[in-house]
Amino acid sequence: MWKTWEHLSRQSNAGRGNAVLPAPTCRLANGSSAAPARPIQSYLASFAASARVTNHELSAWTHPHRFNALKPVAERRTRAVLWITLVAMVAEIVAGTAYNSMALLADGWHMSSHVLAIGLSVLAYALARRYADDGRFAFGTWKIEVLGGYTSALLLIGVALAMVIASTERLLDPTPIRYREAFVVAMLGLIVNLVCAAVLAGKHEHTHGHGHEHPGHAHHGGDQGDLNLEAAYIHVLADAATSVLALIALLGGWFLGWAWLDPLMGIVGALLVASWAKGLIAQTGAVLLDREMDHPVVAEIREVIAAFAVEGQTRITDLHVWRVGQGAYACTVSLVTHDPLLTPSAVREQLGVHEELVHVTVEIERCCTESADTK
Repeated sequence: MWKTWEHLSRQSNAGRGNAVLPAPTCRLANGSSAAPARPIQSYLASFAASARVTNHELSAWTHPHRFNALKPVAERRTRAVLWITLVAMVAEIVAGTAYNSMALLADGWHMSSHVLAIGLSVLAYALARRYADDGRFAFGTWKIEVLGGYTSALLLIGVALAMVIASTERLLDPTPIRYREAFVVAMLGLIVNLVCAAVLAGKHEHTHGHGHEHPGHAHHGGDQGDLNLEAAYIHVLADAATSVLALIALLGGWFLGWAWLDPLMGIVGALLVASWAKGLIAQTGAVLLDREMDHPVVAEIREVIAAFAVEGQTRITDLHVWRVGQGAYACTVSLVTHDPLLTPSAVREQLGVHEELVHVTVEIERCCTESADTK
């Protein structure tokens, strides 16, 4: 390529004095044209400009990638619930062993599944906090919390399945129930879960401000709360619900002789737990798989871009939106335009009306040109 350009230049100087030939083009294998290689002077100039840029302070063009605030209050509450549940579990297992009570032992080991799930929630908070500024996480560590919630939901499905199996066995092969002891255990379990629910009662913790509204623009950042804390909360509610159902079944069997009511309520409780777990899996799974393109914020982005589309001058060619924090979204958008004055900065400024968009990348392709303006 260089030899060809130099040869043509020599021919030009020899045959036409100092006349400048039109820039030659190279035919590629597919028949399309490509611009010639630039003279060495252009490369040297580009290198010099690059050297000047590298000496600049870049803080004005960069930002941290911690898109989700830490949640110390939620972490403390979840840790407190973990300790309460753990103490109750150990007490029931020890008492059941000492008094030879299968009811106490069964409830104690059942509570161990909730200790495991709530422990996962605590671990998720700790890991998200520890690696919050780790550069290996391109968009922060918030999804560690979401992953903790997803795993807890899967454990809830396992608990529901175990409840169905145990209850079905009791229906097919009834065994004598020690109603007095079982009632006391169910009541104690309900009290423990009510205490845990009270600890988690303030489960909505705001991570960043949306204290004002922009005319004509609704904020959708707070449409989902802390999914990790919600998982712990659902475990507590599930245990409380099964305790209430158990109390109803035990009273029916104790005073009315309806022994079948106990396993039946077990199945009803399992279906309730599975329903809650399914909803949590759907919420956390959507975040983990970046299924956000049906979110209202996507339509709002299109509305902003449409403001530039005067007489069809600017159109979206590619758009991606995903969640990077609680109520925080990242966006990459590619535009093709006839507007020579449109810049990525102007697009980002207009999108800035939506505070939930915390990381925006804009690419602009100009019609009839081969250049792209990106940042």
